[in-house]
Amino acid sequence: QMVDLQALAGDSTDNVPGAPGIGVKTAAMLIQTFGDLDGLLARADEIRQVKRRAALVENEEQIRTSRELVRLDVAAPVPLPMEQLQAQPPEREVLAAFMQEMEFRTLTRRAESVFGWEPVEQPRSAPSEIHGFSDVRYEIIRDADRLRAWVRRARDPHVVAIDTETDSLDEMRARLVGVSLALTPGEACYVPLGHRAPEGDLFEDAPDADPVQIPLSDGLELLRPLLEDPSILKVGHNIKYDSKVLARHGIAVAPIDDTMLMSYVLHAGKHRHGLDELSARHLGHEPQSIKELIGTGRNARTFAEVPIERAGPYAAEDADVALRLRNLFRPALVSHGLNSVYEVLERPLVPVLADMERAGMRVDPVLLRGISVELKERLYELEGQIHELAGETFNVASPKQLGRILFDRLGLPGAKKTGKSGGYQTGAGILETLAAGGAEIAGRVLEWRQLSKLKGTYADALLQHINPETGRVHTSFSLAATTTGRLASSDPNLQNIPVRTREGRRIREAFVAAPDCVLISLDYSQIELRMLAHMAGIEALRAAFHAGHDIHAMTASEVFGVPIEGMDPMVRRRAKAINFGVIYGISEHGLSIQLGISRTEAREFINAYFERFPGIRAYMRETVAFARDNGYVETLFGRRVHTPDINAKGPRRAFQERAAINAPIQGGAADIIRRAMVRIPEALKDEGLVGRMILQVHDELLFEAPAEEADEIARVAGRIMERAAEPAIELAVPIVVDAGRGENWAQAH
Repeated sequence: QMVDLQALAGDSTDNVPGAPGIGVKTAAMLIQTFGDLDGLLARADEIRQVKRRAALVENEEQIRTSRELVRLDVAAPVPLPMEQLQAQPPEREVLAAFMQEMEFRTLTRRAESVFGWEPVEQPRSAPSEIHGFSDVRYEIIRDADRLRAWVRRARDPHVVAIDTETDSLDEMRARLVGVSLALTPGEACYVPLGHRAPEGDLFEDAPDADPVQIPLSDGLELLRPLLEDPSILKVGHNIKYDSKVLARHGIAVAPIDDTMLMSYVLHAGKHRHGLDELSARHLGHEPQSIKELIGTGRNARTFAEVPIERAGPYAAEDADVALRLRNLFRPALVSHGLNSVYEVLERPLVPVLADMERAGMRVDPVLLRGISVELKERLYELEGQIHELAGETFNVASPKQLGRILFDRLGLPGAKKTGKSGGYQTGAGILETLAAGGAEIAGRVLEWRQLSKLKGTYADALLQHINPETGRVHTSFSLAATTTGRLASSDPNLQNIPVRTREGRRIREAFVAAPDCVLISLDYSQIELRMLAHMAGIEALRAAFHAGHDIHAMTASEVFGVPIEGMDPMVRRRAKAINFGVIYGISEHGLSIQLGISRTEAREFINAYFERFPGIRAYMRETVAFARDNGYVETLFGRRVHTPDINAKGPRRAFQERAAINAPIQGGAADIIRRAMVRIPEALKDEGLVGRMILQVHDELLFEAPAEEADEIARVAGRIMERAAEPAIELAVPIVVDAGRGENWAQAH
């Protein structure tokens, strides 16, 4: 019956479609009820659930095709006589060498015991060919014939590491300076394409002429067949950057492997994933620093101005290091059971994000300037109020002057000295505590800081980020910046614009759709609470989500014993704060500040919450215990988040415990939206839609499309988002997506 079950459930890894919306558990139940697939399809009209019945009736041909895809061909010829297929003793040298390379240390010891082999000392690091930088062969390619020879050679291993050198970190504006290739560890080349002498200077390697290099257009045409060949894997470190730079020259780099993401999957939470750090950690080699070539500060120059003889070894080394890291990380992904995380959640997302970043978002510069003026006036007004409350004028932006006002002049409680300057601490936590205690000046300063950040970071800075060629802002998404799998946005950061404040919504009004288009926002509804209900097995929360109830009102009713009908909004607000606070390990102190209540009341609220939902506390304890035993926690989809300080003492341990509790919830939600993002572009293309995905903000995806496509995009993308966990996980709660549209981002969300 496994064939029939797989035909229904499908298998995304092998491109077996199955029946939409039917997972393994449902498929098993249907097969057990109706006997086999043919019986089920013949009696599908007996199924009461409308969606399930429609999935079977409307997709019968697809389901039968799926059965043929998963069924073994029993008539396949056997190449050897059956007696030759009996188990034979293993070849020790071959098996032992393989297990050493894969780092199967436990399995090696078992093999030694079973087959009576003499123990062989296990290597403690990567295979020797991955190490060793004393005898490298780096070449600078200055003519077309030599480049053709390298391109031909790259076809033999079907794997080549690439790295681009540019004159800027902004992929949308950077000029390509050169490309490096690595074929085997220690063998790499650099192809200069855009070097030039600094103004007033001459190159060391060509004192009387321009640097000798292949013209940019000629070099790219020679490299194009290699970079676009689907049979040759292109390895890079943060290869999204390189692919975007080359895409601006009409080259679509594929397929790709990314060593930054491999490290992220293997070591999230342990350390950062920059190329130089990974080389030092895993290869025992410190690459040449870019600062040695381009300098720093006012004396810095672009990479294009670095003499080719100096640029070549640096650039070739980057490609060489990436190739060695790939040879080290690839088997480690398999041996640690993390290859599917890399292949499903990380690698396929790279081209999707690259396309989103290149698309960018249109902004209205006139509106932004107007908002900047509004914020400036409001800041001036707030500053006057703060000075009046302080009894004197001072620089509100100065922590030292603010601390003197709060604790010396006004004598407010809770003063804490900083370790370095000897001044007072005036961070957000201190100000929130003071504001909760009735200090009006602290609340005004908090508001001033938020508006100041909005003005500087968005209203003013966004104008500088508008690309003159596209008229849009092009944020950059980092896949490996957080420990939980959430994406991070930078240059500019579009994920931290407040959505609930008036000023934040005004900033969002400046993000507008192209003419005759609209923006469509698809936002997961309370996805992290749904993950908590599923993982902690909270039946009351599960039932509420299935019934479509107001989850915060239900929680308030359960915890505080008040009816939902006619509920005081403040009571619901308290339940909402606890619901979301628990996910992030909120303390009684934090809850008291957030709700403006005493710590005693906050403690009573939290205790009542855990008494009503004991499964949550059990989940928290079990998760922390697992982290202590294993040094990491896992999401539902197998992503590991390491917790290196979980057994430390003091504040570090408390922080790590909160992070461990939150990581499977937030990370699971992040994995779900990643799975959806990977599937959506192809689905829109299959439906003939020209609309495109342009932004991701935590639980929200933003699309830009012709107005007439809005409904269809919301339907197609929304369906994928709601089913993104399948077929890997069948959640115990429904996943719901809220849709909105408008001419600007504020209207859409």
